Amino acid sequence: MQSAKEKIRDMASTAKEKLSICGAKVQGHAEKTMARTSKEKKMAKEREKSKEAQAKAELHQSKAEHAADAQVHGHHLPGHSTYPTRVTGTAYPPGQI
Repeated sequence: MQSAKEKIRDMASTAKEKLSICGAKVQGHAEKTMARTSKEKKMAKEREKSKEAQAKAELHQSKAEHAADAQVHGHHLPGHSTYPTRVTGTAYPPGQI
């Protein structure tokens, strides 16, 4: 089970990856439009694919780092709190009610 911090970090990394892919597609489209020969268009398409693959690899790397960070800091088991609890059945000191 993922911790909340890890899940939020993964969502942020996914959003960052999608922006990178979108930017690569826009840049690739612009390069293809400016290309004069079919060879230049093919090279632009390959650069676009390369940038997309790099963005996906960075996403997987950051997710692995988040999981490792969560593993190092440890997860708390559900129902186990570090906060002190009041024992049931104890009375309040006189004068505090």
